[in-house]
Amino acid sequence: MPSPFPGMDPYLEDPSIWPDLHQRLISYISESLQPQVRPKYIARIGERVEVVEYGRNYVPDVMLVQPPLGAPFLPEATGVLVADNPFKLRFLDDRRRVPFIEIVYRETGDLVTLIEVLSLDNKLGRGREKYLRKQNDLLDSQVNLVEIDLLSLGQPTTVAQTEPTPDPPTSRYIVSASRGGYREEVEFYPISLRDRLPRCRIPLGIYDEDAVLDLPAVFTRCYDVGGYDLLIDYTQPPPVSLSPADEEWISALLAKGENVNGPLRL
Repeated sequence: MPSPFPGMDPYLEDPSIWPDLHQRLISYISESLQPQVRPKYIARIGERVEVVEYGRNYVPDVMLVQPPLGAPFLPEATGVLVADNPFKLRFLDDRRRVPFIEIVYRETGDLVTLIEVLSLDNKLGRGREKYLRKQNDLLDSQVNLVEIDLLSLGQPTTVAQTEPTPDPPTSRYIVSASRGGYREEVEFYPISLRDRLPRCRIPLGIYDEDAVLDLPAVFTRCYDVGGYDLLIDYTQPPPVSLSPADEEWISALLAKGENVNGPLRL
């Protein structure tokens, strides 16, 4: 069944659900763009390894202590010195693999467009500082940068929100695109809770037509395949901060039990 929301579902910002949604968005965005960009380009999923801050929810493993397996075997009157069995300590894995989408020239492998789906780690603390450094490096290149931010938590991080402008956009969610050959202007799609997700222009080579990312279709597939309707209790408030107006709107939406996608069955 579809999400009861016309666009982004704030219940999916729950830390127990978001990592799964993030992975699916990366996969299905790449899949949806591939037919449009080939044969000149290839949309592929890349990964970088980032160091994780301890104490955050994103550390993938826990520290385990393995006690000695038992008393050492002591041979009788052999004169051989046998070591005692040690305790074993397994360290926390302080690395995590972060996926992204890159569109590259088929013939050369050169990067043309980088698509980032932001996570909370990109929007807080040292993780945000590291992301902004990488963002600045990309802005000094000819690579197109597309940033998809579907998290209301954290600080504004996309190019559209961080570049010095007279009136930077403010919105709950945002998609931002900075073209490699034209940094003087940034394209963006502001998204509120009441908006459907946009169908976004994805820039390619300077002389090529843009691809179009059908974000509503990608999101619907993520929701259906992820089985999120079975995980979310819509009788409870969403796990995010809301304005009084949005709280009232969500209450009315869920009480109504339907939206543009059809009836909601709780």
